[in-house]
Amino acid sequence: MDNKILNAQLQEQRFKISEIIKELHQMTIDIKNEDLARTISDLRERIQEPFMFVIVGEVKAGKSSFVNALLDTGKDICKVAPDPCTDVIQQIIHGEKENVITINDFLKKIQVPVDILKDIAIVDTPGTNTISDHHQEITERFIPGSDLIVFVFEAKNPYRQSAWDFFDYIHKDWRKKIIFILQQKDLMDAGDLEINLNGVRKHAIKKGITEPKIFGVSAKQELEGKHEESGFLPLRKYVADNITGGQAPVLKLLNNIEISQNVGQRIKSGLEAREAQLNADKIFRKDIVDTLNEQEKRSNNQVDLLVENLLGGYDRATKKTEDELDRGLGFLPLAKRTFLSVFSKKKTAQDWLSGLATDLEENLNKEMREKLNAGVHDIAESIQQMAKLINLKIKQSTTILKNNHEIFGDIADRRISILKDLQEQFSRFMNKEESFIDSKIFPEDSSYSPNIATGSGLAVVGVILSTVAQGMVFDITGGIISTIGFLFAGATVHLKRKKILASYNQEIAKGRVEIEAEIKDKLNAYIRSIKHKIDENFDDFDALMELEDGQIRKLNEQYNSIDQQISEVESELKAKFA
Repeated sequence: MDNKILNAQLQEQRFKISEIIKELHQMTIDIKNEDLARTISDLRERIQEPFMFVIVGEVKAGKSSFVNALLDTGKDICKVAPDPCTDVIQQIIHGEKENVITINDFLKKIQVPVDILKDIAIVDTPGTNTISDHHQEITERFIPGSDLIVFVFEAKNPYRQSAWDFFDYIHKDWRKKIIFILQQKDLMDAGDLEINLNGVRKHAIKKGITEPKIFGVSAKQELEGKHEESGFLPLRKYVADNITGGQAPVLKLLNNIEISQNVGQRIKSGLEAREAQLNADKIFRKDIVDTLNEQEKRSNNQVDLLVENLLGGYDRATKKTEDELDRGLGFLPLAKRTFLSVFSKKKTAQDWLSGLATDLEENLNKEMREKLNAGVHDIAESIQQMAKLINLKIKQSTTILKNNHEIFGDIADRRISILKDLQEQFSRFMNKEESFIDSKIFPEDSSYSPNIATGSGLAVVGVILSTVAQGMVFDITGGIISTIGFLFAGATVHLKRKKILASYNQEIAKGRVEIEAEIKDKLNAYIRSIKHKIDENFDDFDALMELEDGQIRKLNEQYNSIDQQISEVESELKAKFA
């Protein structure tokens, strides 16, 4: 294919990839991950640069000598045997004339007029066992954007742990293409060299490199012109066959795609953890809501049972009075009471009726108070157990997204903080008696107040329920007694027996309906109020879930769009330049 056509097509693909990387960079900014944002920013800046070799290895492994020999300029391009404390990263690139540009104290660019550098750039890094934190930080900045990692070992000892730990970072985190160099092979005999070559091969395979490329070389021999002995010929052939033979620009773009995919997969993996956490939180929240609804239903059933028992007592007390009234209003009993009251101090019929009203009040008190206290105690205990259960559920909520997550640790921190606040807030809520006071049930001018109980928190629930219920019951029953007393006081009893009984039963029935309706309405409203107040404790947690839901959905859309674009441009690139 004509070079102009080839270059035009490459430039088109490079532009597409650059635009994708731009979107990916924005996504890393959106998720506020500085490390990934910096990696993608560096990738954007280097997309026009040549294929990049990054040379890594321990201090004294012979990396700089290896680079000098590979470039074969007859000069020491890289500083040899540096002091690790003052070592810098050296980025070697093509230039029309030699020039050194100092970027900062830890990085410099070296321009050299060497033809191979038109296809590749070389980055010579400090030792993996360097004592400077800045060296490691800057070295790791070059690793993600590299196109080929050249891992240089000292041929005599390629098993140092610090070197293989750094290999794990390169391979596990970035899945970089790696070749292994055993440098300074001239310092050992052929047999020992072969043992170490096989040792590195086995070690690399064990760590996931299926077909490791390993070269034993001597920079010293190469620089001395001993090309047949130095081991550089097989290495140069590998570079020519796989990189500099016209493939470098395409490989560079494919590597950019691979890096973008790697970053995208990291973000996607983090999003999956966030989504799993959100789903777990939704299940947890639904469990809380279900628990509250079940408790409300259970408490309402207890109210129904309490009312049923109260009405049973009410019916027995009022029936007893009705029977006595029916018997006492007969002609003979009335005549006897009237006759005796004339000639003695016996009670008149009117006194007897007043006594019936008093007895009815006492019987209602006795029948209803005991049942009321027992029923209220059961309801209050049930509410207390429910609140304690919710408190336990909060403490045991599932944590999937850890605060040490490499991408979304800040999101995990925020969730943990809100959950901690929820735990503390709910504990305070349960221990404050004001939490269980309903202003609708306790108006300001009422005798009921937050000082209704000497205890606090959930301990006050039973007292409140009992006070609410008793206040209603005895207000109603008091009204009934007053009405019946007034009825009796104004009655001409011997003429109005049927009317008195009918009026009595009418008032009793009316009172019964009022008791049933008012106790159910008031207690159910109070139970509903407690449920609502408990649920309000979760407002911040609900807001977090709503925010997470929106952010996760948006980021998934961003990722899916970028991933699709990457797949399309990768297919185009391979189809045109395979």
